[in-house]
Amino acid sequence: MSTNVQWWEMRPARNLKAASYVCPFCDGMLHATSDHALVAPEGDLSKRRHAHMECVVEARKRGELPTRDEWRARAKG
Repeated sequence: MSTNVQWWEMRPARNLKAASYVCPFCDGMLHATSDHALVAPEGDLSKRRHAHMECVVEARKRGELPTRDEWRARAKG
């Protein structure tokens, strides 16, 4: 994922359409019908990506996907 992004918007997702995506964290296949997450850099939904929920959880643990509130709290000092 991009290193220039200050914060991320994330939400759970699941779709009924038959589609597949490539997870941006592990490069593994992701089926739209599975429980997964949508991640959008700085809330820009035009750049949203579908990701495995487990990959998002691990990236959050590593501090790679701060939310807007976490970013604001860090910016305040």
